Amino acid sequence: MARVFNFSAGPSMLPESVLNRAAAEMLDYKGSGQSVMEMSHRSKVFEEIIQEAEALFREVLGIPENYKVLFLQGGATAQFAGIPMNFMNKNQKADYVLTGQFSTKAYKEALKYGDVRVVASSKEATFSYIPKLERKDFDSEADYVYVCFNNTVYGTTYHYIPDTGDVPLFADVSSCFLSEPMDVTKFGLIYGGAQKNIGPAGLTVLIVREDLLGNARDITPSVIDYTQQAAAGSLLNTPPCYSIYICKLILEWIKNLGGLEAMKERNLAKSKLLYDYLDSSKLFTNGVNKEDRSMMNVTFVTGNPDLDAKFVKEATAAGFVNLKGHRSVGGMRASIYNAMPYEGVEQLVAFMKQFESDNT
Repeated sequence: MARVFNFSAGPSMLPESVLNRAAAEMLDYKGSGQSVMEMSHRSKVFEEIIQEAEALFREVLGIPENYKVLFLQGGATAQFAGIPMNFMNKNQKADYVLTGQFSTKAYKEALKYGDVRVVASSKEATFSYIPKLERKDFDSEADYVYVCFNNTVYGTTYHYIPDTGDVPLFADVSSCFLSEPMDVTKFGLIYGGAQKNIGPAGLTVLIVREDLLGNARDITPSVIDYTQQAAAGSLLNTPPCYSIYICKLILEWIKNLGGLEAMKERNLAKSKLLYDYLDSSKLFTNGVNKEDRSMMNVTFVTGNPDLDAKFVKEATAAGFVNLKGHRSVGGMRASIYNAMPYEGVEQLVAFMKQFESDNT
């Protein structure tokens, strides 16, 4: 069977060249006589893999030496608790900006650990825009400010970095990680689950400024104590070895394509193609503020739930899979992460045009 175009919000499609290389190395990784799935995380061979993955992350994203790179488990959800337990400990205050489901979930988790304030929210407009904030909007006594940089469910993203003054800015970048250049120095911490852009599910990469570490609460479980994880080189316990290996291959793929500037150009071209069609369509609409549209997740509807369902069914049969919108909002969503080729979006738009012609 031919490969389909997978528009899933995650786990998402991976580059075919990466899959082919992983397949070639499945039974024997570099003459070790074993798969990466089988080898000890304490072995010299795997030690080289995780060190290469970190070095590539630093090179591709431009991560300064005073930041730690951690390879963790538990997805973004585990960090919803890990972040306040590690950092909301000076004044026991934090500011959260609510722009979708995952920032809201992170906020509710953080409420267990201190005084958490909602600085701004776009909930009243079905999270269709990103609030514009200035330094004066944040509490100078907050231990950190938390944002979700790209909102997978609603298709919005930050096209600016909020100025939080001396308060460290923390960002969940799960669904836009490595999609374009990002100035790490503007953040105290960024993190994201791998299953969108940087590997298979099971791995979470967290990048944190060193001077912020060392203040975890006594009750913090060791596995989400970032200081302990940093001291152990992400090997406090058995890490998601195979996911880290695939992440390394993807970082090599990004580097060979020309880095994050080239990746941004690819992603902009794909998203422009789809948004331009949606803006001209008489059937499909996108309800997101134009200036806040995501480059990674494009949401759209026909306005008729039955017609939406028909579109998803026919699209699936044509080889365009996982276009159904999140269960909480319905409609459709095309997640066009790094590995989605331009041809996939081009063919999707052609299919949408034909569907529009047949149903209007």
